[in-house]
Amino acid sequence: MKIYTVGGAVRDQLLGLPVKDHDHVVVGATPEDMLRQGFRPVGKDFPVFLHPKTQEEYALARTERKTAPGYRGFVFHTAPDVTLEDDLVRRDLTINAIARAEDGTLTDPFGGIQDIQSKIFRHVSDAFGEDPVRILRLARFAARFHTFTVAPATMELMRRMVADGEVDALVAERVWQEVAKGLMESHPARMLTVLHECGALARIMGEITISERLLQVIDHAAAQGLDLPVRFAALMLHLSKDAIEQLSERLRVPNECRELAVMAARELDHINGALDLGAEAVVSLCERCDGLRKPQRFAQLLQAVACDGLVAGDFLQAARLQGGLDAARGVNAGALAQGCTEPKRIPEVIHAARVAAVAAFLAQA
Repeated sequence: MKIYTVGGAVRDQLLGLPVKDHDHVVVGATPEDMLRQGFRPVGKDFPVFLHPKTQEEYALARTERKTAPGYRGFVFHTAPDVTLEDDLVRRDLTINAIARAEDGTLTDPFGGIQDIQSKIFRHVSDAFGEDPVRILRLARFAARFHTFTVAPATMELMRRMVADGEVDALVAERVWQEVAKGLMESHPARMLTVLHECGALARIMGEITISERLLQVIDHAAAQGLDLPVRFAALMLHLSKDAIEQLSERLRVPNECRELAVMAARELDHINGALDLGAEAVVSLCERCDGLRKPQRFAQLLQAVACDGLVAGDFLQAARLQGGLDAARGVNAGALAQGCTEPKRIPEVIHAARVAAVAAFLAQA
């Protein structure tokens, strides 16, 4: 039995990057061998085990055979005679198909080290074309390693996969999982351009129209280190409510992302014009966006709109609206409600008090 570290851990070490997770391949072993050594089985489709102390994943070397469309249509085979190269040839990219033995020796049958040095994403074998998730993964890697380019033959293979309908077989949850990860990388615009160039973007997020401006906006959001809901909202800013709802429903986008995106697109013009808004309009905006109950989301809303202006420093509109919200939230609504002798007028009284508080703030600003 031989154990090798594979995948991202080897790649990132060669790139001089911090290694977060270690994945291992075990050659020459059976499930029974792993159990005898205290490993805990967790794999559903093929034998994967957790190390009894480190809890890192150890997978038996395997081969796989395509049996149906999509990324779930595979039959896996493990046996002691499956070699390390048999396992590596089924991996997605050459940079992820390098193995390191326990003594540090590297096994690189497909030129992954050279591709790391040349900064190229290249598929290992035609097996890449059998799994449409690999298109999404490559695009996500492009968002992380933004100086890498896609090998022409790999791009052509991805285009054929799109044309053959492989991308259409992807389940929504998996698409969103990869897209969300890509949005949180340092250069998410690269993910979008790769998906656009191979034709996959039109299939999975056809509502989005790629433009230089949009790419600048989403990379600006990443440069500011903003949260996923804000980055998604920045990406959706110039779409209609119906388009955002349609895309979000199709990809099972989490509610916090969808709601912020819809709100930001709806309020874009109002926020950009906030310097000209009076107290009544500011309070109405805060109430409309539920900022009085959810001030953190209101702050995210302002961040998303600031991205559209590529504002990295002070966004004067945000300062005006955030200050207005703080003033409105400073009103003691409970005390006003208790002191009101006409219950039907309570909302009106509270609203008027908030407008007065905001007016006082604006007069001092």
